[in-house]
Amino acid sequence: MGKKKNVLFICVDEWPGYLFGHAGRHDVMTPTIDFLAREGICMENSYSECPVCIPARRSLMTGLSPKSHGDRVYSDRMEMPDAPTLASVFHDAGYQTIAVGKLHVYPQRSRIGFDEALITEEGRYEFGVTDDHQIWLGEHGYTGEQFMHGMGNNTYYTRPWQLGEEAHETSWVTKMMMKEMMRHDPTRPAFFFVSYQYPHPPLVPLPAFLEKYRDAELDPSYQDDWADSWIIREMRKMASSYSEREKDEARRAFMAQCTHIDYSIRMLLGTLRELSMLDDTIIVFMSDHGDMLFDHGMVAKRLFYEGSAYIPLIFSGKPMQEYRGKGYEKKLCSIADVMPTLLSLCGIEDMPRMDGAPIFSDESREYIYGEVSEGAKATRMIRSSRYKLIYYPAGNIFQLFDMENDRKEEHDLSSDPALQPVLSRMKEELIRNLHGSDLDWIVDGELRGFDPPSSSSSPDFGLYNQRGYHWPPPGGYSNIGRNA
Repeated sequence: MGKKKNVLFICVDEWPGYLFGHAGRHDVMTPTIDFLAREGICMENSYSECPVCIPARRSLMTGLSPKSHGDRVYSDRMEMPDAPTLASVFHDAGYQTIAVGKLHVYPQRSRIGFDEALITEEGRYEFGVTDDHQIWLGEHGYTGEQFMHGMGNNTYYTRPWQLGEEAHETSWVTKMMMKEMMRHDPTRPAFFFVSYQYPHPPLVPLPAFLEKYRDAELDPSYQDDWADSWIIREMRKMASSYSEREKDEARRAFMAQCTHIDYSIRMLLGTLRELSMLDDTIIVFMSDHGDMLFDHGMVAKRLFYEGSAYIPLIFSGKPMQEYRGKGYEKKLCSIADVMPTLLSLCGIEDMPRMDGAPIFSDESREYIYGEVSEGAKATRMIRSSRYKLIYYPAGNIFQLFDMENDRKEEHDLSSDPALQPVLSRMKEELIRNLHGSDLDWIVDGELRGFDPPSSSSSPDFGLYNQRGYHWPPPGGYSNIGRNA
């Protein structure tokens, strides 16, 4: 057996799959990732089966679908399923496994199979943990200053980062991972997992990167001709509170955070080169889900439109050259496919049971099934090689999009007489995948859904979990609710 390949796995949070120069965007600057995409394999049809942080990361780390791992909501106090993890399988295969950044698991100090883990968890003190980034901030004179920018981690107001560059989470994660690379065990192959919490809000980019977008002409947001309904109005409600100026500032700040990560990746690659490890390293870049960024009058995730559910997934580096030019980039794939793909690429034959399958093989998917949320905002998806069906049970709303000719999802074709056979087949596939309480939506073999609520929810005076001073951690934090 030849020398084992190393892995550099770069995971980001909430970065849409289309928001890159190599994807045709003229407003965002991502030269490093564009290079990796051009010289590697950039998946064009890769999806988050549950486009929200924790469920997506469960799928990434286990190769299991939401139906198998049990989370399609955001169960932040649910432990990982009783299944081998991506890190544990690599560890058992002789790899030194190191993580730096956002793991987003419970308990927070669970290493989920990593030999070493330096975590940053966005100040979630309600779990009884002070993460490694905040310990570093305290040791370097920034105690209690991290959240004084005043921006929320679920809102789209913005201002520049107020502390030194070295204190920004993106800079900290990059530097810590470079240190871990330099002190890795040279007798073992390495699995490096670097996980950035950005470009997920808060939108607090370094001034140096925000300046790059000051005069940039932004590509227009996606528009549509969809029929009106309660659920569409509900999904647009959050974005409607922002003015056009605020939307413009948010998009610039979001892209500035993307460019900061892109530049940081250059240093990770440079460190591997200086360690003579680069030629033997598979480089993976992906996001857990995307962000609508005001396309279709919507913002954030938990949706199956392209901005939220279509994710970047790139396999690059010298070991991937043999797979280029063979059409793999066109395959339908999901986050659950990443773990079996990496195990296969690294020659690890003892694979656990997984719902995903290796991408670089003759196997192919006919459909991807997606599910997110329960109750009034529950949303389900079927994605075939050409079409996408989105289903909202509240009001029994169907949307059908031609993904070959309308990737921006401007035209809902669900009422097109010529496409009723396609719609019927995709409804059948949707019904075949429903489980649990979703089965109540089916009557006499047909999807009926349920009547939407008669009124909207009450005002949120917590401003989407807005943080205050956030230091020191109050003793009553465990009682103030989720997602503090």
